[in-house]
Amino acid sequence: MELIFAAALCSVAVSILLKVAKNKGLSPIHMISWNYMTASLLCFFWFKPDIQHISMSQTPWLLILALGILLPSVFLFLAKALQTAGILKTEIAQRLSVVLSLAAAYFIFQEQFNQLKILGIALGIGAVLCILFSHRQSTGQGSQGMLYLGLVWVGYALIDVLLKYTTSLGLQFAVALNLMFVCALIISMGYLLIKYKSLGSMQNIGAGLLLGFLNFANIALYVKAHMLLKDSPAIVFAGMNILVVVFGVIAGLVFFKERLKPASAVGLLLGLTSVICLAYAMSA
Repeated sequence: MELIFAAALCSVAVSILLKVAKNKGLSPIHMISWNYMTASLLCFFWFKPDIQHISMSQTPWLLILALGILLPSVFLFLAKALQTAGILKTEIAQRLSVVLSLAAAYFIFQEQFNQLKILGIALGIGAVLCILFSHRQSTGQGSQGMLYLGLVWVGYALIDVLLKYTTSLGLQFAVALNLMFVCALIISMGYLLIKYKSLGSMQNIGAGLLLGFLNFANIALYVKAHMLLKDSPAIVFAGMNILVVVFGVIAGLVFFKERLKPASAVGLLLGLTSVICLAYAMSA
């Protein structure tokens, strides 16, 4: 569970950095693109992929291309959803992708669910709903907003499932992960050149490289958790999403002076109880 805690902290740190950078007038899209430069380099030095064994037949190119497109694309869908549907509905769509991930754990990875695991997941989903819906607003949204919310919901679940599959590749895992970041870097840089005719200012590049450090730590720790808990993907799926929401609320209280509403307090208690249940289910 320590790896899941650390991955969740890094995920929240990414959100905090993006929020602060946007308030200072930096471009999130340029930051997101440059973050893959740091992520690619850190992945190469940390996981030490055996690039000599890259081949057309053995290397999972389809998986690499899928994740290379998905990672920057979901970031862009997130930005569009924030513009058209608002931050609260987007956050709900993003974190409730855990429902699809848990379905994959049961139907694709054939994980067995005991009572404690079901209780932990149910409490966790309840925690997410309490915290997110405590901030709900009655603003309307059009069909475009609904489209981007749907893409965010499905996109994050797909990334979860594909990263879980990547951990089953054995020796090819490090190569696939590194090539995934390189592919995302090439695609996102190409997008910047086509869309903006510029790779960004020095401030955007610097912030993007820092973002890449946090993003790599988030993904590396998350993937490592899947490798260590290879028979319990549901614990990783649920624990990660639950803790991100819980830590996000705490960050809002500490850094952005947001008020803790009663429903949020209930959600925090449910979230902590959920993590305890999942931890016991893991050790059982």
